[in-house]
Amino acid sequence: MNKKTVAVLFGGQSSEHEVSCVSATTIISNINADLYNTILIGITKDGRWLKVSSVEDITSGVWRKGTVTAVISPDATQKAVLLIDGNKVIVEKVDVVFPALHGLYGEDGTVQGLLEMAKIPYVGCGVVASSVSMDKLFTKIIVDTLGIRQAKYVPVQKKELEQISQVVEKIEQKLGYPVFVKPSNAGSSRGVSKAHNRDELIAALRAAAEHDKKILVEETIIGREVECAVLGGNDPRASGVGEIIAAADFYDYDAKYNNEKSKTVLSPELPSNTAETIRDYTVKIFKAVDGYGLSRVDFFVEKETNEVVFNEINTLPGFTGISMYPMLWEVRGIGKPQLVEKLLQLAFTRAAEVGGGADGQ
Repeated sequence: MNKKTVAVLFGGQSSEHEVSCVSATTIISNINADLYNTILIGITKDGRWLKVSSVEDITSGVWRKGTVTAVISPDATQKAVLLIDGNKVIVEKVDVVFPALHGLYGEDGTVQGLLEMAKIPYVGCGVVASSVSMDKLFTKIIVDTLGIRQAKYVPVQKKELEQISQVVEKIEQKLGYPVFVKPSNAGSSRGVSKAHNRDELIAALRAAAEHDKKILVEETIIGREVECAVLGGNDPRASGVGEIIAAADFYDYDAKYNNEKSKTVLSPELPSNTAETIRDYTVKIFKAVDGYGLSRVDFFVEKETNEVVFNEINTLPGFTGISMYPMLWEVRGIGKPQLVEKLLQLAFTRAAEVGGGADGQ
């Protein structure tokens, strides 16, 4: 049996670079070596694409000193990675790409667009789903059409901060305090702040503006933070529900990855029918954004009403040892090797559906 070749992309230029590297080591370690050869491609923070030799090099960080460039050819007749070592260029055929990238320039449709041009099948959502889901404001506009409750919000453009007092007044009038301030296009809660008063709001807006030109300010929903995984193509299914017990005031980047007191509960006790509502909403939202392959959808269960409130969707969720997405499927009997294989097979299925291309969007 001829092995297929899977290229794993990781790192990237976003603020989630380090998380992507950890996700990649989990994914690579769970690719069936009897079925696939792997090509590892690391993208540095300054945008260099490098051939990487091993998982160990990813873990140590030594890969960033690599000298062999590895880029995906946009030439659809090649379906290949070009390895450039000095004046020598080697063309390595690729059957499928697994983008283990989080955040901008990876989860936002940019890499997906490159793979579309190259006609190479790839794991995960297509261009449209990736781009609109990465943009929290556009996601809210789509979810509004479903009649699913979400936090009230005020969009802010970075340029508006030149008249910051007017922006603050508008937010205070519509939302009051406390509020969450988020970059519209960042992940892993990078640049997210909670503001309890005017001074904190001004600081939060400026902090968010360092990550994106578009900012989202939301009312605070007091309640439990829950997440649900979705897997599949034309007939996706939702996992069970997991709960986040944040060590900090909210589940920011530090609480996620650096605070051991943050916990995940894989079978939380929830009010009657709440879990099924979350699972139903998860699939509806995934379909509404034209999702394919995988996503993790995050919600709140409001404390006073027990209402389910949509928070956000992540089209390339974390795959680390503490990430909710693989853990939610593991508790359902799908271990990491099976999960990785299912995702790769879904990539091939979608390519076959559109006549050998990647996504056809």
